[in-house]
Amino acid sequence: MDTSVPNFLFADDSPEKMEITVDFFENFVKPGIYESFVSPVVIAEIEDTNNYQKRVELLGIIEKYPINLLEYSDAEAVEIQELAEKYIEMKIIPVKKLAVALHIAICVVKGMDYLVSWNYKHLANVNREHKIKILNWELGYRIDLRIITPIELVDYENENI
Repeated sequence: MDTSVPNFLFADDSPEKMEITVDFFENFVKPGIYESFVSPVVIAEIEDTNNYQKRVELLGIIEKYPINLLEYSDAEAVEIQELAEKYIEMKIIPVKKLAVALHIAICVVKGMDYLVSWNYKHLANVNREHKIKILNWELGYRIDLRIITPIELVDYENENI
């Protein structure tokens, strides 16, 4: 998941998304229905949060829930950086959004099924996902990464798996 997801646990100004996010964490992440990961990029974004209290709360989420830190080798880090730069070079992701490109590249290189985000503008929209998928295939990445919101993973029929 990207940084927007834990951020919405505290989004009093967006009560509907906050409620969905709380539900997602409590009923799907906490019981381990979904194996959840954050990357070092997420941790860095949280650590760059100016508001000390919010930073502590966000880091606490990583500790409170069974969220794994996605690790990668030095060689993978180079590959991730190059792929992220390619998303920017091809104008799929804006130049000033390197972290967004890195979130995608990490998921692709590590073979993740989903990138969960509330960022509709730069990530969780079908047009962006399609462009990413086309470039990935052109570059030899045969992964079917879905970029979705938490609401798309809330599956009550399988809640007790």
